[in-house]
Amino acid sequence: MVARTAWRISDGFDRYNQDFRRITARAKKRFVARDWKGQMADIARRVELYEQWAQRTVKHLHNELGEEFADHQLWEAVRDYFGQRIEEIPDAGFAKTFYNSITRRVFGTRGVDTAVEFVQPPPEEGITSLTMRCYPCWGDLDAVCAALLDDFKFSQRHYADAGSAAAYIARTIRENTEAPLTDNDCHRLEFIDTHFFQGTRAYLVGRIRTEQQTHPIVVALCNTDTGITVDAVLTTAKQIGVIFSYTRSYYFADPTSVVAAVQFLHDLLPRKPIDELYTVLGRLRQGKTERYRTLIKHLHKTDDAFVHAPGEPGLVQIVFTLPSFNLVFKVMRDVFRPPKTTTHDDVHQSYRLVSRHDHAGRLIDTQHFRNLQLPRNRFSDEIFAELMKEAPRTVSIDGDQLVFKHAYVERRVRPLNLYVREVDEQEGTRAILDYGRCIKDLAETNIFAGDLLLKNFGVTSSGRVVFYDYDEVSLVTECNFFELPEPDEDYPLMDHSMHRFVGPQDIFPEEFIRFLSMPSRLRAEFLTAHRDLLTAEYWRDVKSRRLTGEVAEIVPYVRQSVAAHRIEL
Repeated sequence: MVARTAWRISDGFDRYNQDFRRITARAKKRFVARDWKGQMADIARRVELYEQWAQRTVKHLHNELGEEFADHQLWEAVRDYFGQRIEEIPDAGFAKTFYNSITRRVFGTRGVDTAVEFVQPPPEEGITSLTMRCYPCWGDLDAVCAALLDDFKFSQRHYADAGSAAAYIARTIRENTEAPLTDNDCHRLEFIDTHFFQGTRAYLVGRIRTEQQTHPIVVALCNTDTGITVDAVLTTAKQIGVIFSYTRSYYFADPTSVVAAVQFLHDLLPRKPIDELYTVLGRLRQGKTERYRTLIKHLHKTDDAFVHAPGEPGLVQIVFTLPSFNLVFKVMRDVFRPPKTTTHDDVHQSYRLVSRHDHAGRLIDTQHFRNLQLPRNRFSDEIFAELMKEAPRTVSIDGDQLVFKHAYVERRVRPLNLYVREVDEQEGTRAILDYGRCIKDLAETNIFAGDLLLKNFGVTSSGRVVFYDYDEVSLVTECNFFELPEPDEDYPLMDHSMHRFVGPQDIFPEEFIRFLSMPSRLRAEFLTAHRDLLTAEYWRDVKSRRLTGEVAEIVPYVRQSVAAHRIEL
């Protein structure tokens, strides 16, 4: 029974991993065929895989174990047996995370049950070396870069101008690194042996070796009408950190070891949290596990209290944070405050939509935790009282712990409404203009934010404006956009303190003006640049293009070789 149960879990994980790699592998074909619609659909398919295989595995175990399904002693033996069999296999930590997911579903575990779960060691156990492609430089960077491109060529699609592309990479290495290099300074180039596909781009990820140090390098490839081109060459940690951001969509990449690839990326980007690197590579559950481990370690080393997160209180969720840690926690109120009419299930579905969608650099990645335990003595009296009063169906006390039936966890950013009050005039203007671009970028990826108040947007450490309040998110293609009717004696205008609608998805963009509660100077700047957002015509045009399957390119860098353009499917 023990062996069969351990095998069943291992088999479920293997099948999940096979499906994950199968979907990941076809990203190359999608890129060559410029099948961007298929690529977007695969984001959703791959996100759902883990839960699907976890549920299937639990169902098999329930049928096979019968009355022993929840026998704690049996599961203690299974844990030991499972751990012994997978010891030292590549990326063994992933298999242990899957095992934990199964036991948590079997027992409805609160917090951590060390008797039946794997707590340590972390996923570095069983690590294999990362396969790299290495290119020694013999004093001729152009030749090295030509070899690089030839090695990573696509058999079904040629380069538009391989010679010029190689020269461009070499020139950027010489001129644009944080410390300019000569051809003789460069000892070799080293690249992870796989393409990294995201959106409409393929990336080559590597480093430049010199005598005393290394420099990061990422080459962005674009598939144009005339062939593959080098769209950008990024050679600083700041540039590369943006493309591996927690506001970006998950990559399709198949390195020989995910753990080793994460370690490689962390060496290039030492300020990037490990959990975010797992997540951006599509290993969402491992990213969630690492985030939890990091949080617990941090709690053991600190003594500050959870407090309300900066910004205006939400009508739907209570939001709190630990000042010394860069996360916020969102817990739904039992009863939503007026004028909100959304339901708890609506909110869960909105967050699920975002997790399966293209983030385009404008949506913060959010993790859904169930039965999360946090120490009661780390909560301020104020936040504890609000949780007990406003969310007793979600939050309970278990000894010295608070248990959260559901909690959404995401990176902390500075609310935009606070940010524009704190910065100088020039930076405030830049942020407000980027707020308008954020709304447009979301629209181009078929996301309608719903609530456009500045308090629902935030500014990242890189200065980018992002959206983080998903309570009322919907698809642009599911909305209907209308001009406001002219008032007359029989049909007076409704009070502007309310949304005007005929149906739940009927939107009147002219009413967005009331969301622009900002200093008059910033409001004028916003309207000069983004007045079209207040017209039904703009939104109907976006909806029409989304319905016809057009995909807009939103890339995480400044294009250096090709002009911005839209891609028709």
